[in-house]
Amino acid sequence: MKFQPFKPAKKARIGIYTIGLKAYWSQFPGLKERIESYGEFLEKKMSIHGEVYNYGLVDTEAEARKAGYWFNENNVDLVFCHAATYSTSSAVLPVHQICKAPAVILNLQPTAKINYQHTTTGEWLAHCGSCPVPEISNAFNRAGITFRVVNGLLGLEETPEISLADEKTHSRIEATRAWRKIEEWIRAAAVPRTLRESRFGFLGNTYSGMLDMYSDFTMIHAQMGLHVEVLEMGDVDAFLKEVTETEVKEKLREIHEMFQISEDSPTDPIAQKPTDEQLQWSSRVAVAQEKMVKEFDLDALAYYYHGSPGSHLEKLQSGFIVGHSLLTAKGIPCAGEGDLKTAIGMKIADVLGAGGSFSELMSIDYDDETILLGHDGPFHLAISDSKPVLRGLGLYHGKQGTGVSVEAKVQTGPVTILNVTQTRDGNLKLIIGEGESTDGEIIRVGNTQTPVKFKSHPDDYMEQWFAEAPTHHCVMSMGHNATLFQKVGELLGCKSVIL
Repeated sequence: MKFQPFKPAKKARIGIYTIGLKAYWSQFPGLKERIESYGEFLEKKMSIHGEVYNYGLVDTEAEARKAGYWFNENNVDLVFCHAATYSTSSAVLPVHQICKAPAVILNLQPTAKINYQHTTTGEWLAHCGSCPVPEISNAFNRAGITFRVVNGLLGLEETPEISLADEKTHSRIEATRAWRKIEEWIRAAAVPRTLRESRFGFLGNTYSGMLDMYSDFTMIHAQMGLHVEVLEMGDVDAFLKEVTETEVKEKLREIHEMFQISEDSPTDPIAQKPTDEQLQWSSRVAVAQEKMVKEFDLDALAYYYHGSPGSHLEKLQSGFIVGHSLLTAKGIPCAGEGDLKTAIGMKIADVLGAGGSFSELMSIDYDDETILLGHDGPFHLAISDSKPVLRGLGLYHGKQGTGVSVEAKVQTGPVTILNVTQTRDGNLKLIIGEGESTDGEIIRVGNTQTPVKFKSHPDDYMEQWFAEAPTHHCVMSMGHNATLFQKVGELLGCKSVIL
């Protein structure tokens, strides 16, 4: 399913510069222009995933200082140092002493094999990008600058006229592997930028007694850079009073378009066909939720409220799941039970275009060796394997009230589980696990459910998972994203563990 997001996705602002030794330019005509053209190729290809700022050639320490200030002026999130030929480390270090954005060194050789019989010194220098990398690495280490290195082939589609070797390497594994890493760094850099500019709503409170859910808002501000806006049920109730009948009808039309309305569950007496009254109420509440999100300029939401039995606020919260599922599909992830950390995980997955559905461990199928993951909502509709089902629930297990819930299953294929937890020392940590969503059966009780087969036996996987002290909720994303999430963790300054 395709959903129009409320806000366009942010791209990372990427800095890049190419290095060389100024003394070479007069000695070897054409070398300077040649390596600059390699930098332009990198810029063009990187622009698919990010907003690229190419400073061009840096070949002296004075130019390096200018580049550092220029990257700061352009507020870049990440800086790629393109090691195109030899350069002294003194002509590189100032860039990163001035601009504190994370640094990635690109050691990308234009050819898989130099032309040994005809290569000149100038030709060799165009292919010796690996030569300065040890020196740069040493200088960065001694200066306390964290760096990463991507090694491989440049991946040109045509050989330049000046070259004596075959530089058409775009289909070689050394090029595709390197570009996959570069793409992941660029995509990952969009996450810190997005979080720094995000407003997360916290509506109501955390489910009482769920100790893993409790987090310090200041800690979230400090480590993620986002803003937490504390909201009251009275806020959404105020918008509920403004909802018109025309808006309810339009939202009801949207719900019928996006969901399949169930009949009574053949197995569970509390899961029944939603009544017209329940659907009308869910539609009305969904309109109010959308109004609140727009009014407070929210980018995500964590929520929970049980309300006094039989009260208006209890009835209000009972209509949350459908509207929050629609918001999640439109780029406003909503996490239940007041789980702010999982809302962050959902936002990470959504920014990366991988979906991100609210889940927890539900059951183990030892015959199929799968773990059933899901929740009573909300669900990310955009990654559903089919039209999600709405079921009326006579009660929400462990909670108060009755209402409509979403029953759905994530598409079959590769998935990655992301858990955002908090350690004893108060730091956030990412726990990551790749698996496969299978076409196994699910139970028809009005909950989202997806059977997932991990690389190890369920018992072994759970042993590793529990040992990392996760929160009991997690995020299910589409695709194998372990190395991508790991890069996000590094850029956010979070420890990350891949199971």
